[in-house]
Parts: sequence; C-alpha cells; structure tokens
Amino acid sequence: MPVITLVERIDALLPQTQCGQCGHAGCRPYAEALAEGRDPINRCPPGGDDGIRALAELLERPVIPLAADGPQPKPRALAVIREDSCIGCTLCIQACPVDAIVGAAKQMHTVIAAECTGCELCLAPCPVDCIDLMPVNDPDDGKREQVMARAQQARKRYEQHQARKARDQAEKARRLAERAAVAAPAVAATASTAPQTSSVDKNELIRKAMERAAAMRAAKEEADKDKK
Repeated sequence: MPVITLVERIDALLPQTQCGQCGHAGCRPYAEALAEGRDPINRCPPGGDDGIRALAELLERPVIPLAADGPQPKPRALAVIREDSCIGCTLCIQACPVDAIVGAAKQMHTVIAAECTGCELCLAPCPVDCIDLMPVNDPDDGKREQVMARAQQARKRYEQHQARKARDQAEKARRLAERAAVAAPAVAATASTAPQTSSVDKNELIRKAMERAAAMRAAKEEADKDKK
C-alpha cells in the first residue's frame, strides 16, 4: 500500500488553482514549504479561512487570519475570451496551468468554463486585453465541499498539463538531436575535403617569401649602386 507523504496530505487540502498568490509556482511547491515549516498556513487566498483551518488541524498549528500583506480572498470568477477581439496568439493557452483554453495559432480561442480555475494567469500575457473575468453566480460556490471537488478535478488537469509539457520538451529535444545527427556527417565531409596546410608547408611558404624579399632588397641595392 503506497505511503501518503505529508506533502501529499497538505497538497490534498489546497484548492489547486495553481495561481501563485501564495508566492510559489503552484500548490505543490507551497505544500512542500508548509511541510518543511518554511511558510505559514495563511498564504492561500483561494482556500480562504476554511483552508487555513484544515491546514491548522493537519499540521497541529494555531488558526491564524489570512496574511494581511498578501492578496485577499474574493468571489471566484472565470475567464471569458472576447472572441471577436482575439488574435490567436496562443499566449493565454501557454499560461493556463490546467489546459482550460482551446484554440490554434491565428485562430479564435475559447475558455472551457467547467475546467477554468479562475487563476487569472491568462490575463497578463494577452497582448490585446480581450480576456474578462465573470463572477460565478452560485451562493454555494465557496463551500469547502465544492472547493475540494473542484480541486480534485483541477489537480488531475494540472498533472496532465505537466505530463504533456514534458512530452513536448522530450519530443523537441529528440528532433533537435536527429537534425544534429544528420548535419554532423555533412560538416565532417566538408572538413575532410577542405585543403589542408601542414605546418611544414607553412614554414616552406615563409622561407620562400623571405628569400624573395631578400632578393628584392639585393636588386634594389644593386640598382642604387649603378645610379651612383
């Protein structure tokens, strides 16, 4: 039976928005910092007070208010792309940590509302500012049960996103290696057919050049004597 680590137990209590508001690159890095005692339990605005209480219970720490010097909780909102303004740059697709945006280069993009975590990471990269946030009109949206249900789905999407990125990077590395392997023989062949000049040949060229220079000097001196 697999052993569930403390990091995994902490991560299971986080909302999995991967928004970075806690100061880390995602929920898992924040969970690691909590497990190591490097961060307080009040740095996750999407988790809210319920999340703080859950973390406090798990880690046997006192319940504290959300950090006043960081982002504050707010009603969840989903990203919506104004499709008539979208230029198809794909920057929002690259920024989305759960692949909730679909589209292609120079084609209209759209957000899958059921998969959007409201992380807002797609807003900044958009060069034409065509992404809006629409509040979720559900009075029960912030309840812990719904937050954790969404977190489970978001974690799965995030893990799939990370796996796809790793595959893409591996495929890119493979293609580059293949191109390098094809180019190497051609470079070697060019080098082998290029004229080679040995150090002996160079020395001989230098010696002959010096002899010519000496002969020219001697001829000039002889001509000067005749003039006198």
